[in-house]
Amino acid sequence: MTGYAQARASENGWSLRVTIRSVNHRFLDLHLRVPEGFEPLEPRIRQIIRERVRRGHLDVTVHYELSGPAAIGVNQEVAAAYLKAAASLRKEFNIQSEPDVESIMRLPGVIGAAAASLESELERLESVLGRCMLESLDKLDRMRAEEAGVLREEMSARLRTIAALASSVSTLAERARPAFAKRLDARLKDLLGETQIDPTRLAQEAALAAERSDVSEELVRLRSHVQQFQDLLASASEAGKKLDFLLQEMQREANTLLSKTPGNDGEGLEITRLALEIKSEIEKLREQVQNIE
Repeated sequence: MTGYAQARASENGWSLRVTIRSVNHRFLDLHLRVPEGFEPLEPRIRQIIRERVRRGHLDVTVHYELSGPAAIGVNQEVAAAYLKAAASLRKEFNIQSEPDVESIMRLPGVIGAAAASLESELERLESVLGRCMLESLDKLDRMRAEEAGVLREEMSARLRTIAALASSVSTLAERARPAFAKRLDARLKDLLGETQIDPTRLAQEAALAAERSDVSEELVRLRSHVQQFQDLLASASEAGKKLDFLLQEMQREANTLLSKTPGNDGEGLEITRLALEIKSEIEKLREQVQNIE
C-alpha cells in the first residue's frame, strides 16, 4: 500500500533523517539511497526493512549532515599543495605579492566536512540509524493501516456485488432449463420438418444439453471463493498471495460461466451480461490486491 514516513535524530554534531516512500507492488522492491561512507550499514538497513515489509515498492533515503564545528574542516594537504604551487609561480615569474589566505580557502577541496568525523561515529550512527528506521516503519505502518481500512471496505463491497450477481445467475439458470428444452424442440422440428421426434430421445438430448450448460457447480465454487476471500480480508495474517490465488480461481469460474451460457437470447443473454459483470468486479479486485501484503 502507499505511504510516506520520516524520522529524525540529532546528536554529537550531526543529524540523521530517514525517509520512506511506499507504493503498490506485487513483490518487495527495495530502492535504498545512503550517503557516501554509509555502505557498511546497508545490510542492516535492508534486514530491518525485510523483517517488517513483505510487498511494495519502497524508496528509502538516508540523509546525514554535520553541524557546528564538525561540519567545517580544513584539508591541510590540499591547502599546502595550493600554497606550494603559488610559491613556485611567484619564484618563476618573480611575483612579489603574497598569497591571499581567503582566496586559498575558497579553492576546491580546501574547506569541507571533517573527513574523520563519519568514520569515528559510524558505530554510534548504526545504533541511531536503527532506531530511526524502526520509527519511520512504525509511522509507515500506521499510515498503511488507515488505507487498509478503506481498502477492506471497498473490496468487501465488491465481494457483495459478486455474490449478488452469482445469485442472479443461479435464478436465471434455473429458469433457463425448461426454456432451453423448448428451444431445442423447436430447433429440431425446424431441422427435421414433418419427421416425428421420439419423445424419449428428445428428453435424453435435452438432459445432456442441460447438463453441459449446468453452472450450479461453478456458482457453488464461486460463492466459496468469495467467502474465503472475505475471511482472509478479516484476518491479520499475510494474505496477499492467497488472495491472488483465490482471484485466479474466481476468474476461472466466471470464464466457465460464460462458456456454458445456454443460448443467445432471453436468459442466456442476461447470464452472459451478469458473468461479464462478475469478471469486471474480479479484475478490480485484482488491482486492489496488489496493495495487500
